[in-house]
Amino acid sequence: MEPRTRIDQKTGMAATLSIISAVGSYIAICAGHPGWALLLSIVSVPLGLLGLIISASPRVKGGMLSIFAMLLGAVGVVVSLLALAGAIVF
Repeated sequence: MEPRTRIDQKTGMAATLSIISAVGSYIAICAGHPGWALLLSIVSVPLGLLGLIISASPRVKGGMLSIFAMLLGAVGVVVSLLALAGAIVF
């Protein structure tokens, strides 16, 4: 019986950029920049989707990271829109 070879998996670049963008949006909200937060949140969602699609390959991992980044990005969009509305009203 032939021994199994291990496939070296690497985390996909899209998944990594997606989580960085999602976390960056929360940092921007806390720093008082809701416009940048909205932009970063909107960018993180399609990057997370792309990372999820790319992670279907056996050589690429990051599917759960992409899902988590998309969730963070979606919540970040809502929070940044609320922050923008608060900045306009007050």
